[in-house]
Amino acid sequence: MKIGIAYAQPNRQVWLNVEVPEGATVKDAIECSGILKQFPEIDLEQQKVGIFSKLAKLDAALEDGDRVEIYRPIICDPKTVRRKAKPEGEEEEA
Repeated sequence: MKIGIAYAQPNRQVWLNVEVPEGATVKDAIECSGILKQFPEIDLEQQKVGIFSKLAKLDAALEDGDRVEIYRPIICDPKTVRRKAKPEGEEEEA
């Protein structure tokens, strides 16, 4: 099966294509891709993963063509960032 592995940092995005056998899991595909060697900071015990933007467990079975995504931890409240990005005097929408 052909599987895509996606991981993004603020300044670098990586997309890897890997071949995995039928019955492979999310964890199998990640390990097969070699991405853990490229990004040693990835901690699969702490970081969430997903398939096509839906959270998944490491032991979730994959289907041909799936895209596995490794998510970075959120380091600040997205609402706070949005408020800081708004121009002075503009009100926040509910």
